[in-house]
Amino acid sequence: MDEIKWLEVAVNTTPDQLDQVCAKLAAAGMDSLVIEDEQDFLNFLEQNRQYWDYVDQELLDRMKGVTRVKFYVTDDEDGQAQLKRYTQGLDCEYTATPLTDNDWAYSWQKYYKPLEVGKRLYVVPQWLREEPVPAGRVPFYLNPGLTFGTGSHASTQLCLEGVEAHTVPGRRVLDLGCGSGILSIAALCLGAKNAVAVDIDPKAVDVAYENAALNGIGRDRYTVRAGNVLADRALAAELAQKKYHLVLANIVADVIIPLAPQVPGLLEEDGVFLCSGIIDTRTHEVEEALKRAGLTLIQKREKNGWAALEARL
Repeated sequence: MDEIKWLEVAVNTTPDQLDQVCAKLAAAGMDSLVIEDEQDFLNFLEQNRQYWDYVDQELLDRMKGVTRVKFYVTDDEDGQAQLKRYTQGLDCEYTATPLTDNDWAYSWQKYYKPLEVGKRLYVVPQWLREEPVPAGRVPFYLNPGLTFGTGSHASTQLCLEGVEAHTVPGRRVLDLGCGSGILSIAALCLGAKNAVAVDIDPKAVDVAYENAALNGIGRDRYTVRAGNVLADRALAAELAQKKYHLVLANIVADVIIPLAPQVPGLLEEDGVFLCSGIIDTRTHEVEEALKRAGLTLIQKREKNGWAALEARL
């Protein structure tokens, strides 16, 4: 049986013309449309924080200012006739790119490549796990599925650099706002004894456990909980029953600021609080909150408009 070939048609437009373009395509008979819009993309990320770790900076840049409509037709005479009918009367430019059946499932993987972070970490998409790892690097495998990437967002890179610098073999880690678990699992790969991870989104639990399993890490070393440490006093008290050498919070300034007073009760005497996800214009606010909580800033890392802060008791 011959392999079906397809054309991916991308119509470039603008936010104010988007509805009109979609209406014209629907009127011509195309009712399966994919909308790619920067604002919708950002809204999706805001509502699906467990995938934030996966966002490539390159993808953010590529989506900047984008508004386009995509649809698919078969790459044959019938498809060409459909394409002509659908695009007749459109004032926008469009491209038609040939795809094969294989592209439907795997073409997105080309965007995700192994990523060197800091001096030791090597973040690898799981389908590339058979490729050699550079000498001196510790591999950390992730499965982004059909999401966005593997930890190359600047905020996550800053936090991973801090994790690498402060993970001590045999010590405990607490990851608040863990999302996919990328930070706490990286710490475990670097030798941490065990880790507890918490996220407000229940979907994050399965995502984090799946990524831990890819790295041979079981629930004997890794515990993931769904909950809100700011609102749930029982959960906060439970976490505070133990002390942690490394407490992580790659969230946003508006969460880190009210979280700061809880941190001293979670840290070991020589422990480190590492917080990231902070837009550089709000760094000062977070620094002040850490100071009020009795923490001393020991380092600030910055990249692409984002900041990560490291503090001790």
